[in-house]
Amino acid sequence: MITLASDFGSPYPAAMKGVICGRSDARLVDIAHDLPRQDVRAAAFWLTQTLPYFPPAVHCVVVDPGVGTDRAALVIRAGDHALVGPDNGVLLPAARDLANQTGEGAGIEAFRWAYDDPESSTFHGRDVFAPAAATVHNHGVGDIETLSRASPTDSYVDVEFPTPTVNRERARGEVLVVDAFGNSITNISGEELAAHAGETVAVNGRQAPVARAYAAVEAGERLVTVGSHGNVELAVNRGRGDDAFDVGAGDTIDLRW
Repeated sequence: MITLASDFGSPYPAAMKGVICGRSDARLVDIAHDLPRQDVRAAAFWLTQTLPYFPPAVHCVVVDPGVGTDRAALVIRAGDHALVGPDNGVLLPAARDLANQTGEGAGIEAFRWAYDDPESSTFHGRDVFAPAAATVHNHGVGDIETLSRASPTDSYVDVEFPTPTVNRERARGEVLVVDAFGNSITNISGEELAAHAGETVAVNGRQAPVARAYAAVEAGERLVTVGSHGNVELAVNRGRGDDAFDVGAGDTIDLRW
Protein backbone atom coordinates (compact mmCIF):
# COMPACT_ATOMS: atom_id res chain seq x y z
CA MET A 1 0.00 0.00 0.00
CA ILE A 2 1.08 3.56 -0.73
CA THR A 3 -0.92 6.37 0.85
CA LEU A 4 -0.96 9.89 -0.53
CA ALA A 5 -1.46 13.15 1.35
CA SER A 6 -1.02 16.69 0.05
CA ASP A 7 -2.36 20.22 -0.08
CA PHE A 8 -2.69 20.02 -3.87
CA GLY A 9 -6.43 19.83 -4.32
CA SER A 10 -7.13 18.60 -7.86
CA PRO A 11 -5.91 17.49 -10.43
CA TYR A 12 -2.24 17.32 -9.35
CA PRO A 13 -2.55 14.14 -7.25
CA ALA A 14 -3.70 12.28 -10.37
CA ALA A 15 -0.28 12.83 -11.95
CA MET A 16 1.40 11.41 -8.85
CA LYS A 17 -0.83 8.36 -9.03
CA GLY A 18 0.00 7.90 -12.69
CA VAL A 19 3.73 7.91 -11.90
CA ILE A 20 3.33 5.38 -9.10
CA CYS A 21 1.06 3.09 -11.13
CA GLY A 22 3.63 3.11 -13.92
CA ARG A 23 6.37 1.98 -11.55
CA SER A 24 4.69 -0.37 -9.08
CA ASP A 25 1.63 -2.49 -8.41
CA ALA A 26 0.96 -0.76 -5.08
CA ARG A 27 -2.56 -0.27 -3.84
CA LEU A 28 -3.10 3.50 -3.62
CA VAL A 29 -5.07 5.11 -0.79
CA ASP A 30 -5.74 8.84 -0.50
CA ILE A 31 -5.40 10.33 2.98
CA ALA A 32 -6.36 13.88 1.96
CA HIS A 33 -5.47 16.41 -0.70
CA ASP A 34 -7.13 19.37 0.97
CA LEU A 35 -4.71 19.74 3.86
CA PRO A 36 -4.27 23.42 4.83
CA ARG A 37 -2.16 24.84 2.06
CA GLN A 38 1.51 25.40 2.84
CA ASP A 39 0.81 24.83 6.55
CA VAL A 40 3.40 22.25 7.55
CA ARG A 41 2.39 22.09 11.23
CA ALA A 42 -1.30 21.58 10.46
CA ALA A 43 -0.48 18.82 7.97
CA ALA A 44 1.80 17.17 10.52
CA PHE A 45 -1.02 17.21 13.08
CA TRP A 46 -3.56 15.62 10.73
CA LEU A 47 -1.09 12.90 9.79
CA THR A 48 -0.78 11.97 13.47
CA GLN A 49 -4.57 11.52 13.49
CA THR A 50 -4.71 9.24 10.45
CA LEU A 51 -1.53 7.29 9.70
CA PRO A 52 -1.44 5.28 12.96
CA TYR A 53 -4.70 3.59 11.91
CA PHE A 54 -3.14 2.09 8.78
CA PRO A 55 -1.43 -1.27 8.41
CA PRO A 56 2.21 -1.16 7.27
CA ALA A 57 2.51 1.12 4.24
CA VAL A 58 4.62 3.68 2.44
CA HIS A 59 3.18 7.15 3.10
CA CYS A 60 3.92 9.83 0.50
CA VAL A 61 3.31 13.30 1.96
CA VAL A 62 3.71 16.52 -0.01
CA VAL A 63 3.06 19.80 1.79
CA ASP A 64 6.08 21.62 0.48
CA PRO A 65 6.34 25.42 0.64
CA GLY A 66 10.06 25.08 -0.14
CA VAL A 67 9.61 23.21 -3.41
CA GLY A 68 12.35 24.06 -5.90
CA THR A 69 14.81 25.22 -3.23
CA ASP A 70 17.72 23.33 -1.74
CA ARG A 71 15.57 21.64 0.93
CA ALA A 72 16.26 17.92 0.98
CA ALA A 73 14.01 14.98 0.21
CA LEU A 74 13.58 12.55 3.08
CA VAL A 75 12.58 8.94 3.65
CA ILE A 76 11.87 7.90 7.23
CA ARG A 77 11.50 4.34 8.44
CA ALA A 78 9.18 4.05 11.42
CA GLY A 79 8.65 0.44 12.41
CA ASP A 80 7.04 -1.33 9.44
CA HIS A 81 6.11 1.99 7.81
CA ALA A 82 8.04 4.41 5.62
CA LEU A 83 7.27 8.08 5.08
CA VAL A 84 8.44 9.95 1.99
CA GLY A 85 8.36 13.71 1.61
CA PRO A 86 10.18 17.03 1.93
CA ASP A 87 12.60 17.67 4.76
CA ASN A 88 10.54 20.39 6.42
CA GLY A 89 9.28 18.54 9.50
CA VAL A 90 5.92 17.43 8.13
CA LEU A 91 6.82 13.73 8.44
CA LEU A 92 8.29 13.66 11.93
CA PRO A 93 5.33 13.71 14.40
CA ALA A 94 3.49 10.91 12.61
CA ALA A 95 6.72 8.96 12.16
CA ARG A 96 7.33 9.04 15.90
CA ASP A 97 3.79 7.83 16.56
CA LEU A 98 4.19 4.98 14.09
CA ALA A 99 7.53 3.98 15.61
CA ASN A 100 6.02 4.00 19.10
CA GLN A 101 3.43 1.47 17.96
CA THR A 102 6.29 -0.95 17.42
CA GLY A 103 7.07 -0.84 21.14
CA GLU A 104 10.29 -1.51 23.04
CA GLY A 105 11.49 2.05 22.53
CA ALA A 106 11.76 1.75 18.76
CA GLY A 107 12.89 4.95 17.12
CA ILE A 108 12.83 6.39 13.64
CA GLU A 109 15.54 6.07 11.00
CA ALA A 110 15.97 8.92 8.53
CA PHE A 111 17.52 8.84 5.05
CA ARG A 112 18.33 11.64 2.66
CA TRP A 113 16.95 10.80 -0.78
CA ALA A 114 19.13 11.85 -3.73
CA TYR A 115 17.30 12.82 -6.89
CA ASP A 116 18.20 13.98 -10.38
CA ASP A 117 17.15 17.35 -11.73
CA PRO A 118 13.36 17.00 -11.81
CA GLU A 119 11.24 17.77 -14.82
CA SER A 120 9.65 20.67 -12.93
CA SER A 121 10.91 22.88 -10.10
CA THR A 122 7.33 23.37 -8.89
CA PHE A 123 6.00 19.80 -8.81
CA HIS A 124 8.33 17.56 -6.84
CA GLY A 125 5.30 15.54 -5.76
CA ARG A 126 5.18 14.09 -9.25
CA ASP A 127 8.87 14.20 -10.15
CA VAL A 128 10.62 13.32 -6.88
CA PHE A 129 8.38 11.96 -4.14
CA ALA A 130 6.03 9.74 -6.16
CA PRO A 131 8.97 7.89 -7.80
CA ALA A 132 10.70 7.62 -4.42
CA ALA A 133 7.57 6.13 -2.82
CA ALA A 134 7.27 3.57 -5.63
CA THR A 135 10.93 2.59 -5.27
CA VAL A 136 10.70 2.15 -1.50
CA HIS A 137 7.51 0.11 -1.92
CA ASN A 138 9.08 -2.14 -4.56
CA HIS A 139 12.22 -2.88 -2.54
CA GLY A 140 10.59 -3.10 0.88
CA VAL A 141 10.67 -0.87 3.93
CA GLY A 142 13.27 -3.10 5.55
CA ASP A 143 15.75 -2.54 2.72
CA ILE A 144 15.78 1.25 2.43
CA GLU A 145 19.47 1.46 3.37
CA THR A 146 20.39 -0.77 0.41
CA LEU A 147 18.98 1.70 -2.12
CA SER A 148 21.59 3.76 -3.91
CA ARG A 149 19.65 7.01 -3.47
CA ALA A 150 19.20 6.61 0.30
CA SER A 151 21.84 7.91 2.72
CA PRO A 152 21.35 7.63 6.50
CA THR A 153 21.17 10.98 8.26
CA ASP A 154 20.73 12.33 11.77
CA SER A 155 20.15 15.85 10.49
CA TYR A 156 16.62 16.81 9.52
CA VAL A 157 14.00 19.46 10.17
CA ASP A 158 11.52 18.65 12.92
CA VAL A 159 8.09 19.96 13.89
CA GLU A 160 7.00 19.90 17.52
CA PHE A 161 3.65 21.04 18.80
CA PRO A 162 3.76 23.73 21.51
CA THR A 163 3.32 22.72 25.13
CA PRO A 164 0.46 24.33 27.08
CA THR A 165 0.82 25.86 30.53
CA VAL A 166 -1.57 24.37 33.08
CA ASN A 167 -2.14 25.11 36.76
CA ARG A 168 -5.02 24.85 39.25
CA GLU A 169 -6.73 27.97 37.95
CA ARG A 170 -6.21 27.93 34.20
CA ALA A 171 -4.81 26.27 31.09
CA ARG A 172 -3.10 28.39 28.49
CA GLY A 173 -2.37 27.01 25.03
CA GLU A 174 -3.18 27.67 21.40
CA VAL A 175 -5.32 26.47 18.51
CA LEU A 176 -3.40 23.93 16.44
CA VAL A 177 -5.91 23.49 13.62
CA VAL A 178 -9.51 24.23 12.68
CA ASP A 179 -11.34 21.40 10.95
CA ALA A 180 -13.92 21.70 8.17
CA PHE A 181 -16.75 21.91 10.73
CA GLY A 182 -15.14 24.89 12.43
CA ASN A 183 -14.10 22.87 15.49
CA SER A 184 -11.03 24.59 16.92
CA ILE A 185 -8.58 21.96 18.16
CA THR A 186 -6.14 23.11 20.81
CA ASN A 187 -2.90 21.72 22.18
CA ILE A 188 -4.45 21.39 25.66
CA SER A 189 -4.91 17.78 26.73
CA GLY A 190 -8.47 16.65 27.25
CA GLU A 191 -7.37 15.22 30.60
CA GLU A 192 -7.38 18.77 31.92
CA LEU A 193 -11.19 18.87 31.53
CA ALA A 194 -11.82 15.66 33.47
CA ALA A 195 -12.36 17.47 36.77
CA HIS A 196 -14.63 20.06 35.19
CA ALA A 197 -17.27 17.94 33.43
CA GLY A 198 -20.64 19.64 33.64
CA GLU A 199 -19.11 22.94 34.73
CA THR A 200 -18.85 26.22 32.86
CA VAL A 201 -15.41 27.52 31.94
CA ALA A 202 -14.20 30.81 30.49
CA VAL A 203 -12.50 30.65 27.09
CA ASN A 204 -10.69 33.93 26.44
CA GLY A 205 -13.34 35.49 28.65
CA ARG A 206 -16.34 33.81 26.95
CA GLN A 207 -18.37 31.41 29.08
CA ALA A 208 -19.09 27.93 27.72
CA PRO A 209 -20.13 24.60 29.27
CA VAL A 210 -17.88 21.56 29.36
CA ALA A 211 -19.78 18.76 27.57
CA ARG A 212 -19.04 15.28 26.24
CA ALA A 213 -21.04 15.66 23.02
CA TYR A 214 -22.00 18.46 20.66
CA ALA A 215 -25.69 17.69 21.13
CA ALA A 216 -25.40 18.14 24.89
CA VAL A 217 -26.15 21.83 24.28
CA GLU A 218 -28.81 23.51 22.17
CA ALA A 219 -28.20 24.06 18.46
CA GLY A 220 -26.12 27.17 17.97
CA GLU A 221 -24.68 27.11 21.50
CA ARG A 222 -20.97 27.05 22.33
CA LEU A 223 -19.30 24.20 24.18
CA VAL A 224 -15.88 22.98 25.25
CA THR A 225 -15.31 19.28 24.70
CA VAL A 226 -12.66 16.63 24.09
CA GLY A 227 -12.37 15.55 20.46
CA SER A 228 -11.42 12.18 19.05
CA HIS A 229 -7.81 13.42 19.01
CA GLY A 230 -7.84 13.65 22.82
CA ASN A 231 -7.37 17.43 22.94
CA VAL A 232 -9.62 20.23 24.14
CA GLU A 233 -11.85 21.41 21.32
CA LEU A 234 -13.91 24.60 21.06
CA ALA A 235 -17.11 23.89 19.20
CA VAL A 236 -20.70 24.86 18.50
CA ASN A 237 -23.56 22.40 18.17
CA ARG A 238 -24.48 22.59 14.46
CA GLY A 239 -22.29 25.65 14.02
CA ARG A 240 -18.70 26.81 13.81
CA GLY A 241 -16.58 27.04 16.91
CA ASP A 242 -13.96 29.24 15.26
CA ASP A 243 -16.58 31.91 14.57
CA ALA A 244 -18.31 31.66 17.95
CA PHE A 245 -15.05 31.86 19.92
CA ASP A 246 -13.40 34.21 17.40
CA VAL A 247 -10.26 32.09 17.05
CA GLY A 248 -8.14 30.60 14.31
CA ALA A 249 -5.06 28.39 13.97
CA GLY A 250 -2.19 29.80 16.01
CA ASP A 251 -4.36 31.92 18.30
CA THR A 252 -3.79 31.84 22.06
CA ILE A 253 -6.40 30.08 24.19
CA ASP A 254 -6.88 30.90 27.87
CA LEU A 255 -9.15 28.49 29.76
CA ARG A 256 -10.12 29.51 33.28
CA TRP A 257 -11.90 26.99 35.46
